[in-house]
This record gives sequence, C-alpha cells and structure tokens, in this order.
Amino acid sequence: MDDDLRWKTTDSAVDYTCPGFDVRRDEVTLPDGTETDYHYVDEPQAVVILPFTPDGEVVLIEEWRQAVGRVNRGLPAGSVEDEDDDLMAAARRELREETGYEATEISPLCSAEPTNGIANSVHHHFVARGCTPTAERDLDFNESIRVETADYDAVLAAALGNAAPRAAGSRPRADDDAESRVPGRSQADGISLRDGRAMLALLQYELRYGVSSGP
Repeated sequence: MDDDLRWKTTDSAVDYTCPGFDVRRDEVTLPDGTETDYHYVDEPQAVVILPFTPDGEVVLIEEWRQAVGRVNRGLPAGSVEDEDDDLMAAARRELREETGYEATEISPLCSAEPTNGIANSVHHHFVARGCTPTAERDLDFNESIRVETADYDAVLAAALGNAAPRAAGSRPRADDDAESRVPGRSQADGISLRDGRAMLALLQYELRYGVSSGP
C-alpha cells in the first residue's frame, strides 16, 4: 500500500535558511505522474523534557513566541547538536541550559513527528526526575525565558482544560460540566497551557505511568 502512495523525489534544494531551520523545496512526481514541487521545514531533531523536582513539582518555562505574539508556557526543549553524545545527553544539556536544573535520573518517554505535513521534525520526549537548580543557565541569543515550578496536577488540569486540578487518583467524568472548563487554563491555579509539546508529554506520561500526583 505504501508503494502505491509514494512520491518520487527527483531533486531537492534549500530555498531559505535561518538559525534553527531551513525551508527545503523538493521536486516530486506524484503517483499519478503529476510533476510538482513541495516545500517543508527542514530542521534538526529535538528533545523535550518533562522535569520533576524531588517534591514532584514540574519545572516549566515561560518563553516569548514571536509566531503567536505571546508568552508561551511549556517544557524545556531544544535541538540536538553535533557534539551531543546521544539523545539523553542532549536532553540533559537542554534542561541545564534553559532552566539551570540538573536531573539525577532521566529516561525516554516517546518520540513523535508533530507536524509531518509541513516539517520533518522529530521530537524525542524524556522524563527527568530529581531535578534541582544546581547549574548556570546558558540561553541562546534569541531566547527570552523565565523558569517556574508548578504542581503536577495543576499543570495536567491546565492541559486538559479543566476548571480546577483533579483529585489524585480520579478520572474525568463523562458528565463533567463542559461550560466550566476554560481551554488551556486551570482557573484555580492560574496556569495556562497551550503548548503542544508539553501536552503530548503529559498525555504520554499519564498513559504510560497511570493516574498519579507526579512521578
């Protein structure tokens, strides 16, 4: 079935380059013989870290996002670099550089292609435990970041769009009042969350480790 759908790439070139990514243009032949071009974002693999402190709080970052014109609350993340020994080393480095926190333990969570219709991005998600602020931050010139910690259930509730954090061990009910929910915000704790990478990490953590109040 895949062979019937496959496009044939006849040429490829970078049309635009900037710090962090390129815009690539492929000349392709479609399965019906049509010849056309296709543009997409070409960028390095990235790591995303879900960091827990020894007390079970989540280390979050607030960062200006020019594309949406606002401050975004999410998880530390960044591109894999040539000098990184492996993905886990990249995750430790990004956690340290963006937050100043270092982890006693780090483990893989999942890998995903978040926008494979317009980009070849691959994001590798990790869980970091025992995180403490023992290092100096080292931000890139174009990074504007604040660091904060928050209760895990409050962060999860914000991702779910619930009006308040759920009780530990509980599941959302089918008859929950939908009108009481504010998408992306926990009203009780004032936490807003719309970041897709953070939402995926929280979803995978819940699916893999079950309902809990943190790590």
